[in-house]
Amino acid sequence: MIPMAKSVSHLLYFLLLSAFVLNCNGQERKVHIVYMGHWPQGDFATASNHHSMLQSVLGSTSLAKESLVYSYRKGFNGFAAKLSDEEVAKFSEMEGVISVIPNHILKLHTTRSWDFMDFRKGNLRGSQESNVIIGLLDTGIWPESESFRDEGLSAPPSKWKGTCQGANFTCNNKIIGARYYNSGSSNDDTDFLSPRDSLGHGSHTASTAAGREVADASYFGLAKGTARGGVPSARIAVYKVCWTFGCATADILAAFDDAIADGVDIISVSLGIDFPLPYFKDPIAIGSFHAMKHGILTSSSAGNSGPFPLSVSNYAPWTLTVAASTIDRKFVAQVVLGNGRVYNGLSINNFDLNGTSYPLIWGGQAANYSAGANDDISRYCINGAMNSFLVKGKIVFCEVLWDGSGILLANGVGTIMADSSITDFSFNYPLPAALISTEDGLDILRYIKSTANPIATILVGETPKDVMAPYVVSFSSRGPNPITPDILKPDITAPGVDILAAWSPVAPPSIYAHDTRKVEFNIISGTSMSCPHVSGAAAYVKAAHPEWSPAAIKSALMTTAYAMDKSKHEDLEFAYGSGHINPSMALDPGLVYDASEADYINFLCKQGYNTTTIKLITGDNSSVCNTTNPGRGWDLNYPSFSLAVEDGQTITGVFTRTVTNVGPYPATYNATAYLPGEFGVIVQPSILSFSSIGETKSFTVKVFGPKIVQQPIISGAILWNDGVHEVRSPLVVYTILPGASQVHLKSFSLAQKKPTFKGTSVYHKNGILGQN
Repeated sequence: MIPMAKSVSHLLYFLLLSAFVLNCNGQERKVHIVYMGHWPQGDFATASNHHSMLQSVLGSTSLAKESLVYSYRKGFNGFAAKLSDEEVAKFSEMEGVISVIPNHILKLHTTRSWDFMDFRKGNLRGSQESNVIIGLLDTGIWPESESFRDEGLSAPPSKWKGTCQGANFTCNNKIIGARYYNSGSSNDDTDFLSPRDSLGHGSHTASTAAGREVADASYFGLAKGTARGGVPSARIAVYKVCWTFGCATADILAAFDDAIADGVDIISVSLGIDFPLPYFKDPIAIGSFHAMKHGILTSSSAGNSGPFPLSVSNYAPWTLTVAASTIDRKFVAQVVLGNGRVYNGLSINNFDLNGTSYPLIWGGQAANYSAGANDDISRYCINGAMNSFLVKGKIVFCEVLWDGSGILLANGVGTIMADSSITDFSFNYPLPAALISTEDGLDILRYIKSTANPIATILVGETPKDVMAPYVVSFSSRGPNPITPDILKPDITAPGVDILAAWSPVAPPSIYAHDTRKVEFNIISGTSMSCPHVSGAAAYVKAAHPEWSPAAIKSALMTTAYAMDKSKHEDLEFAYGSGHINPSMALDPGLVYDASEADYINFLCKQGYNTTTIKLITGDNSSVCNTTNPGRGWDLNYPSFSLAVEDGQTITGVFTRTVTNVGPYPATYNATAYLPGEFGVIVQPSILSFSSIGETKSFTVKVFGPKIVQQPIISGAILWNDGVHEVRSPLVVYTILPGASQVHLKSFSLAQKKPTFKGTSVYHKNGILGQN
C-alpha cells in the first residue's frame, strides 16, 4: 500500500517505489516470505538451503542471490525473497514450506499514567530491573533523549548477544542494542538509514515502557511533571521496522528472528493488521510464537478500529493483547465568544492568545474560488480550499475535525472545529485550536450569522481531572476474537489516552505533518501507547520472577487486573478483557494459569493444523496431532473463559484448567463463580489445597443454560480466593452464527485474497490515521 504523494518530488519517489523487479518473462517480482517453521535439528546450513531452494525455482545462482532479501535462521526457519506469482506457486507446493506470505505493509498502530495506576515506584532492586531487556519493534529511537541516559547503569547483562548497528547512532548501557530493517529500500528522504527515530513513535513507546526519570518534562509547558517508564532501570533493545511508508512484513519477521537470538526478555509490538489472517500467515503471530518457544512474552496492541466489534488484531493466544483506556487527566481548551458564551473543547493547546479576541468567521464564508472551491468545500477548512485574504488574522469556525493546516497556511489565527465523532481524547495542533461538539458548533454558527462583528478567542489548554476514568477509549479495537471465538481478546487494558513520553525532535509535534516546531516530549493516544505500559509491567514481573514462563507472566497480569466499571462499557470484556492492568499486584498473583508450547500445539491441532504442519512449525518430530477433527479451544490453559454459542443452541461448555501455586504454602483456595440471569456455572472441585510452591491442581468449569439467539455478551467471572489472593478470570457467553465456531478455517481463503492493514496509534507523521 503506497501513501499518496505530497509533492512533485514525492510523486517521483513513489513511482520509483512502486516499480518492482521484473523477471525474464515480464512478471513483476515482489517480496514474499517463505515460512518454514522451526529450524531442523542437528548440523544444518540454513542459509545454504535457502539459497539452493531459490536457485532450483529461479533457475540460476545469480538470480537466487539477487532475489534473497533475508534468511531467517535464528529464532525460526524461512527466508524473504523477491518472487513472481509463478515462483510463489512453486514454493507453495514445496515440501517443508508452511506458507508463502506477501510482504504486506503494516502501519503504526508518561508522567501521569503510572501514578494513576498507583505504580509510583517498583519494589524491586535496581539490579533486578537492569537485568531485564525489553525489545521494541517500532520506528527506532532518539538515543540522545534524557529518557534514555545510562547514568548509574552497569554494563549490559551477560546474556545479551545483540549489536548496535548503523551510522550516526551510539548505544549505551540503557539502549544496549539497535538494529534497522528495510527490505524494500523504500525509505522517505526524511527517514534515517539507521535505528534513529524520525517519526517519534518508537521513542514514545520505548520511554513509556522503560524510560529513565526526567524531571520537569512537558509538552510546551502542558502536563509538566516527572516522566518515566514502568521499569526505569530495564535495558532497551531497538528493532526499527517502521518507516514513513509503514512497516514491512519481511522486516518484522527479521526483527523477531534477531530479537530472539539477541536475548531479549520481553518483546513490545505496537503494530497490527485490521483483517483477520490465519495464525501462520500473520507475521506477528509467527514471530511471537517462536519468541514464546524461547521463553519471551510478546506484548501487542489491540488496534485502533474501535468501537466496532470483531476489530481486534494480534489475537493469537500466545500473545498479550492490550486495549487502551483513559487516565484521570483530560486536555481541554475553552472557546470564548464575544457574547460571553464559553464552550469546552478537546485540545492539547499550548498556544496562549492572552485572552485577546479576534474576528470570527465561518469557513463557508472564505472559499478559495480561484482554486475551484465553494462554500460547501471551504466549510470544512481543508488545505487549499481557504481564501487567505479573508482568513488572515481571524479565527475560523470549521464543520469537521481536521489537522488545522488549511487555516494555518491561509494565515489564520486559530480554528474552532465542530465534530462529535471524537469525545474522549485530544489531538495537538499547529495553531490555537479546539474541538467542540456538533451541537455547540450550531450555537457558534448562529452567533456568527446573527452578529455584525463576531469575535472569539481560544484559551490555552487546561488539564482537568477526569473523574470517569478509567474507561476504554472509543478508538480501541473490540472483540470478539475474529479467528478463535473460544479465546477472549483483548486480554487486558492499560493507559493509552493522552500519554506524555519522549519524542524525536525531528518529528512533527502535532498532527500536521509539516509542523516544524521541536519537542523532546509529546502527548499522543493509541493502543500503541497502552501496549508499552503492559510491556513495562511484564518486564517488572519478569525481573522479580526470571524463571516464570511467558504464559505465567501473562496470567499474573491478567488475573490481578482490577475489574472495570461495566456500566461504562456496552461491550464489556470485548472492550477490556480481564480488566485494567495493576502492576503492583502482579508480582504476587497467588496462582497462575501456565501453558507450554505443547499446550499451544494441541490448540493449533484443534484449529485445523495437521501433524505434518505442526512438525514443521516446532521442528520436533515428537509433535503429533492426536486428532484431525477441528475442536473447541476450551481446554487451552488460558486465564479467561469464552463460550461462543451458535444461535438457537443451548448453552453448554466444559472448560478444563490447571493452576500452579506461586504464592505462600500451605494454601487453600475456594472458588466463586457467577453469571447473571438464568445461566448456571459449576466449578469442580470448588476447593483447591496446595502444600508446596509449584504444585499444580486441575479443575473444570461447566457452563449451562437455555437456548439463546442473538444474545449480546453476558459477563461473569471465576474467582479463586485464599483470604489473601483473589485470582480473577472473566467468563463470557455470547452468540455467533451457525458454523462460526470454525471461523478460523472458513476465513483462510478470503483472508489471503485481500488483507488490509492499519496502525495502532491515532497519531502519525502523515496525519490522523483513519479508524475505518
